[in-house]
Amino acid sequence: MEDKLIRVAITHGDTNGIGYEIILKTFADPEMFELCIPIVYGSPKAAAYHKKLLGLPTNFSIIDKAEEAKPGRLNLLATFDDEVKIEMGTSSKDAGEAALKALDKAMTDYRSELYDVLVTAPINKNNIQSDLFHFPGHTEYIEHCVGEGKEALMILMNGPLRVALVTTHLPIKNVAQAITKEAIVNKATILHESLRRDFRISCPRIAVLALNPHAGDNGVIGTEENDIIIPAIEELEEKGIQAFGPYPADGFFGSGAYSGFDAVLAMYHDQGLAPFKALASEEGVNYTAGLPIVRTSPDHGTAYDIAGAGIADPMSFRHAIFTAIDIFRNRENYDEPFQNPLPKLFHEKRDEGEKARFAQPRPKPALKAPAIPGQAQPAQQAQQAQQAQQAQAPQEEA
Repeated sequence: MEDKLIRVAITHGDTNGIGYEIILKTFADPEMFELCIPIVYGSPKAAAYHKKLLGLPTNFSIIDKAEEAKPGRLNLLATFDDEVKIEMGTSSKDAGEAALKALDKAMTDYRSELYDVLVTAPINKNNIQSDLFHFPGHTEYIEHCVGEGKEALMILMNGPLRVALVTTHLPIKNVAQAITKEAIVNKATILHESLRRDFRISCPRIAVLALNPHAGDNGVIGTEENDIIIPAIEELEEKGIQAFGPYPADGFFGSGAYSGFDAVLAMYHDQGLAPFKALASEEGVNYTAGLPIVRTSPDHGTAYDIAGAGIADPMSFRHAIFTAIDIFRNRENYDEPFQNPLPKLFHEKRDEGEKARFAQPRPKPALKAPAIPGQAQPAQQAQQAQQAQQAQAPQEEA
């Protein structure tokens, strides 16, 4: 049973937010244990505090290392033994340090292949900053730790609606200069590959949004569309990637045009996330594509305003787990045909060069004379002559 279940690592996030609430609520449902073996990276004392405060029935088992995780229960891996001061709904340095310790331990265990996928509860991007963490958010930190030189792509998704970003956590004043042809081509290529491998869409269609209002109105409101975005789309088409646009963002989402595409590539954070959260906030999932690790998270933050009230909705977090499991299985199915190629046959071994072997000219078939209406073809003429000889044979014997 254990071998068939996906091992899901879960970091507890900010201990003053709703992280533990949505984790405990999610695994109050026993059916979740039929899908995965959860391993929560966090603090037993913090988990117990939240469980008692909120009156949640979910039990958990404390383990010292990921190898001890067992199916059928919520495994809590203690990432530190220190007391952590919990102040619900408040940003504190203690909460940031607790979040980083859990995340750092999860990165170490991933390198040792101790779990399959990672789901992160929300952090506070301010209080987690330290000498060890100087990144705008989860995405950049995970890319740095386990990206193996690959570039991450943020995708917000809910069912068929998928919105990816060319730039992520940048001040608005820096967005325009970060929008380059190379950046668009690179992000769209990662998106295309993710749609094929992670979501098993054989020929994905990508809509590319404009940067300026009304797509620049042919240069009246901005020239980025003509100078950067359209050339990028043309280059993508030359690479065999179906990219369309640029589309003005307001009308694109307002008219429902996004439903005709497999994904949307937005130029900056709020351009893509504001309409996404308006359309799909309850079950939205943040997926980090492009990296070896499969990492998802709910599409909301720490929610300090409702922390400790017991009213946080775990639906987005639950869907983050479902999505991570689905993507992990999709990758396995996609990669399987490439892992054990068939050995070459005897006649193929005579020429090890694939290009040379396939470049050998094939014998051309014999040319056939064009058919002439009303005239018998050579095969028909031979058959008619044979039938005439057989008809004359009895007369000659007589």
